[in-house]
Amino acid sequence: MESFSTLIRTASGEQHATAETSAFMSALLGGRLGVAAYARYTEQLWFVYEALESGAERLAADPVAGPFIRPELFRLAALERDLAHLRGPDWRAGLSPAAATREYADRIRACAERWPAGYVAHHYTRYLGDLSGGQVIRDRAEKTWGFARKGDGVRFYVFEGVASPAAFKRGYRELLDGIRADELERRRVVAECRRAFDLNTAVFRALGDEFALSA
Repeated sequence: MESFSTLIRTASGEQHATAETSAFMSALLGGRLGVAAYARYTEQLWFVYEALESGAERLAADPVAGPFIRPELFRLAALERDLAHLRGPDWRAGLSPAAATREYADRIRACAERWPAGYVAHHYTRYLGDLSGGQVIRDRAEKTWGFARKGDGVRFYVFEGVASPAAFKRGYRELLDGIRADELERRRVVAECRRAFDLNTAVFRALGDEFALSA
């Protein structure tokens, strides 16, 4: 029988691929955009992770979401350090979400407040992606814009509290496999994972429009 973590990965594979191959991300990773585009993307991540992490403390005791709340994953402080490096000490003054980013963050916040299992779907798509494909972004950013290796500007992608990403991801998938949810709820979680990737793709599309990229 297929494990729940495998089901999530395979069922959302098409949406995941669409997000990864967006015009904006392809141009960013291909070195065809300047550091301003990278900074703008980092700003959007701040809104997403503020939504993810502002409700984390409340969810820590929840029987479904609680096991996934791991402080070593938290990214907000690293994002803020990166933004200070990219935008200067007054970075908050110019911080603004794209409409698609606002919708994404609002959905995460709604799940955190009313549907812990749905929150897990967003937690999974974000943090496991950071530990995997996010490392490609870090490597390209360091090479393209000259950031110090694992230093300011790319600290978002550096998980100092995770000694072995591979082992951590295995443990995370085991948590998914043991999630306290019946079959119907698991299907809803899978659907929310797809929705999370779609929301992320919409952010990329909005950024592509800002930087005049074709779809």
